[in-house]
Amino acid sequence: MPMPPESSRPRIPDRLLLGPGPSPMAPRVMAALGHPVLSHLDPAFVPLLDEVRARLQRLFGADGESLALATPGTGTSGMEAAVANTVADGARVLVVVTGYFGDRLAQMCQRYGGQVRRLEVEWGQACDPDRLRAALVRDRADMVAFVHAETSTGVLNPARDLASVARAHGARTIADMVTSLGGHEVRLAEWGIDVAYSCTQKCIGSPSGLAPIAVSGPSRQALVPARSFYLDLALLERYWRERSYHHTLSASLVYALLEALILIDEEGLEQRWARHRRHHVAFIAALEAMGLSLLPAPADRLHTLHAVRVPDGVDEASVRRMLLDRWQIEIGGGLGPLAGRIWRVGLMGAGSTSDTLLTLLDALERALTAHGHRLEPGAGRAAATASLAETLLRE
Repeated sequence: MPMPPESSRPRIPDRLLLGPGPSPMAPRVMAALGHPVLSHLDPAFVPLLDEVRARLQRLFGADGESLALATPGTGTSGMEAAVANTVADGARVLVVVTGYFGDRLAQMCQRYGGQVRRLEVEWGQACDPDRLRAALVRDRADMVAFVHAETSTGVLNPARDLASVARAHGARTIADMVTSLGGHEVRLAEWGIDVAYSCTQKCIGSPSGLAPIAVSGPSRQALVPARSFYLDLALLERYWRERSYHHTLSASLVYALLEALILIDEEGLEQRWARHRRHHVAFIAALEAMGLSLLPAPADRLHTLHAVRVPDGVDEASVRRMLLDRWQIEIGGGLGPLAGRIWRVGLMGAGSTSDTLLTLLDALERALTAHGHRLEPGAGRAAATASLAETLLRE
């Protein structure tokens, strides 16, 4: 069957991705996708897996004996791998639920046979470690699972403190770091976290399709036989370390992930965390100048994903559509009980830059004005610019 002429094929637009993910990719990462495709067992390809493992271990802040690799699939595959390899039938699992993805984590643990108890926290708030402590005093748990960076609400949970409480009560920990790894401080070994997982398309800044996961050295012996063949960490480790066939890993995705990890190491983790915080602070200043606010309290806010309250009388979906149609800017809407009430704005990885922030603010001002929200023209840009200048002087 003949192919349709090129002129009749759909044109792929060039979007500025400022939603909850995926995030923009650096030119070097885009270029890496164009390298020649090699077999997943090609002798020129498999040494790259060792470099990816080493760089992921550093990115997680994991100990030298930890297992670090990337499962095939998006962040949900990392979540399922973490659960499938740690939650035995009948295991007592306490899941901290602070939003949509905490709920998903609880569902996953239940599907794998865990006796799940949920510590429900109001959406938009972080979990107080004292609440976890009280829950563990009332009823012991084998595992505590929580989301470090709750993508649905823009909340940053106190991972270090939650892990410390869990450890003091004899429970191992699973931490979802899908929207924090590469943009927020993460130190698995120092914090005593047993298993953590993430994704590649957010703060790391490469395409979706791989999910980094790390298991601490002391916790590796506690892994259970996985009921998933595809996500069995023992089998995946044999492929990543010993080159024993398990599945056909995408060479192109590995090239892109490796280049993104090299960029992270070149920038430096401390500097990268500071960059994300700098643009977060500037964005908050701009929002306040525009008469907008965030859902979480200041102490609970993510630097990478912002849950912006929709002003009264403004059509949430219509603003998003205008940003997409007129300025090719994508932001996200709310999930679950927050649908129609918030916009989710990501400033992650290569998208956490001053130019990107100012571009967004200019378009958002025009979209809000068109939808009847009253604000002082240019106030958002001016506040962000002043904040950036002040922060750079302090740094």
